[in-house]
Amino acid sequence: MPRYRLDIEYDGRAYAGWQRQAGLNTVQAAIEQAIQKFSGDEISLRGAGRTDAGVHATAQVAHADLTKDWANDKVRDAVNAHLQAAGETVAVLAAQKVSDEFDARFSATGRHYIYRILNRRAPAALERGKVWWVPKRLDHEAMAEAARLLLGRHDFTTFRSTQCQANSPLRTLDRLDVTRTGDIIEVTTSARSFLHNQVRSMVGSLKRVGEGGWSADDLKAALDARNRSACGQVAPPDGLYLSGVDY
Repeated sequence: MPRYRLDIEYDGRAYAGWQRQAGLNTVQAAIEQAIQKFSGDEISLRGAGRTDAGVHATAQVAHADLTKDWANDKVRDAVNAHLQAAGETVAVLAAQKVSDEFDARFSATGRHYIYRILNRRAPAALERGKVWWVPKRLDHEAMAEAARLLLGRHDFTTFRSTQCQANSPLRTLDRLDVTRTGDIIEVTTSARSFLHNQVRSMVGSLKRVGEGGWSADDLKAALDARNRSACGQVAPPDGLYLSGVDY
């Protein structure tokens, strides 16, 4: 059976996350239904990252095994046609035939996320649901300095959901940058893999540093506590984007 890699973007506001769930609208299910309508195949799509409800993606990756050998462009265009007809806010950017050894999840060597904060007094109008609106002025430089303390390999128990199913809380954080352009603060982070809610938990704690409620030492103490109760506010899903996957 030919295997296809799909590069995907989506607006996550209408979905209960990536992963298929009975009775709920999910990104995975939307694409699987579109593939079935054009190819007749009932497939199980595997994605590189299981984004939560309301989380977006500019570069999700998934793979699907189809029974027929289709041209790459045909797969992309046919799936998109059915997604559009169904009113889904999902698009397949590219489809490419790959070897059977390729696995969108397990072949990945790195994942990248961007979290966007709208930091101004006026609320979001054009980007509502796509940024975290924080009206109080944040010190992004203090956030950037504190973020460096989270780099490297640590026990991230403080920054993972109590529902996280990972076998170990140990992760190696390769990048955690905080930058500002006008009213937008972006937190850009990279690792081989992340724990459930890790990025949103780190961003919420960095926001506390930015507003002056925590020092960099307080953030480090929260990390060292290895206790979920030591985490700051968990940032909402609105501003989070899966922005890249490495293979």
